[in-house]
Amino acid sequence: MKLSQFKFKLPESQIAQRPSDNRDESRLLVLHKKSGEVEHRTFKNIIEYFDERDLFVMNDARVFPAVLFGNNEKTNAKSEVTLLRELTEQQRFWDVLVEPARKIRVGNKLYFGEDNSMVAEVIDNTTSRGRTIRFLYDGEHEEFRKELMKLGHTPLPEYIKRENGSGADDTERYQNIYASRDGAVVAPAAGLHFSREMMKLMEIKGVDIAYLTLYCSLTMFKDVDVEDLTKYKMDSEQMEVRDEAASLFNERFSEGRKICAVGTSTIRALETASTANGVIRPYDGWTYKFIFPPYAFSTANCLLSNFHLSQSTMLMIVAAFGGYEKVMEIYNMAVKEGYRFGAYGDAMLILND
Repeated sequence: MKLSQFKFKLPESQIAQRPSDNRDESRLLVLHKKSGEVEHRTFKNIIEYFDERDLFVMNDARVFPAVLFGNNEKTNAKSEVTLLRELTEQQRFWDVLVEPARKIRVGNKLYFGEDNSMVAEVIDNTTSRGRTIRFLYDGEHEEFRKELMKLGHTPLPEYIKRENGSGADDTERYQNIYASRDGAVVAPAAGLHFSREMMKLMEIKGVDIAYLTLYCSLTMFKDVDVEDLTKYKMDSEQMEVRDEAASLFNERFSEGRKICAVGTSTIRALETASTANGVIRPYDGWTYKFIFPPYAFSTANCLLSNFHLSQSTMLMIVAAFGGYEKVMEIYNMAVKEGYRFGAYGDAMLILND
């Protein structure tokens, strides 16, 4: 497959800038993979397609306030710093992205907060935009983290336009209601449609949920820079499949139940943790897995995903699951039908029937 095969025309007006008024009131396109039937529903209808002892697998990674706005000590120029990964607790080292990067040099100090209460020093240039910085803070690590998070803003995708960072609404809505494990800088967006009422209805119907964790990074939003997809390398992302989730998955898998992966991050994690016979094992480590057509999935038999942007790696995963030609046909249909795309957009459910 070639990168250009995943290009489609998407009007900017259909890239959702705000979420729906209520989480479970977005539109839902349902594809029955074997028959090719397509239904246009609302997200509240999703429970109609699942029965008692069917299983949803969800990514419980929680987005942390990773975007900081600071000033350069040399020029007083404003910088936007996105925290990516804490490297050490004692030395306060973090990998970050800095914009604009060209004015930030090794040795520069950056000041954050209205009173410049948080100071960091640039200690390494790792890429054209990436840096390693050290926060100059003398307190305990727990106290440091607390103060750092107070200064941060929710990291939104670049295609969602805001002035001066995310707002209070984004803090709540760009977060899954079941998110519990801090560390993601990208929300597992397919889960944004689940309301507390929906989760309760699933419980009443006897539909089970298993949680795993994949700390979604900016790698999913990086432009693919090669035409030949076999030559593209994904950045690593940390993930964990715990014993309870693996056991529940394997039990339902052996029963032949419907197993729905909620989001492309979840299906990547499941495929990373899978064994030769399709069951999954507990896993605590990293995934580099890049999924694109053709690909034989061995774990989930249903996929819930948002509508993704042109040439994105998330679109490639959906196309691998639903079939390249059918998914691209549906994406063009979704544009004509006015579906909303992106993290705050509408959803697509692919059923293996």
